[in-house]
Amino acid sequence: MERIYNGVEWLMIKLDPMWRAIGYERLDRPVAAVEKAVKGLLFDCQMCGQCVLSSTGMSCPMNCPKTLRNGPCGGVRSNGNCEVKPDMRCVWVEAARGSRKMREGEQKIQVVQLPVDRSREGKSSWLREARKKIAQQSSGGSDGNS
Repeated sequence: MERIYNGVEWLMIKLDPMWRAIGYERLDRPVAAVEKAVKGLLFDCQMCGQCVLSSTGMSCPMNCPKTLRNGPCGGVRSNGNCEVKPDMRCVWVEAARGSRKMREGEQKIQVVQLPVDRSREGKSSWLREARKKIAQQSSGGSDGNS
């Protein structure tokens, strides 16, 4: 999954000239629809518009009933299930498990995430991340993975 995720990011960056020609703003709605279908199916993505899957072991933290983006609450049950939804596996237990399987996953899961900007909900994080990576590359900054 990590390779597919990184491949999509690489493709989005390579297609930047076309995205700019069409206009990122005009593309947001159709790209977000495709993104929602793909990431919804694969990761139960909630389309917060600020995807952190690559930092959370490919587990969407927005599935946490408390929408915690930086680790579990104090109520994870002894079996690894959620205190709010006892039949649901804790998103952060899954994130920890997934991050151990990823290159740099154990370091990335330690990075503190910013609070969700609700104005980005439903928008494409693929386009947002591509623009951010291109800006970093243009300014000579690191092109680390997000």
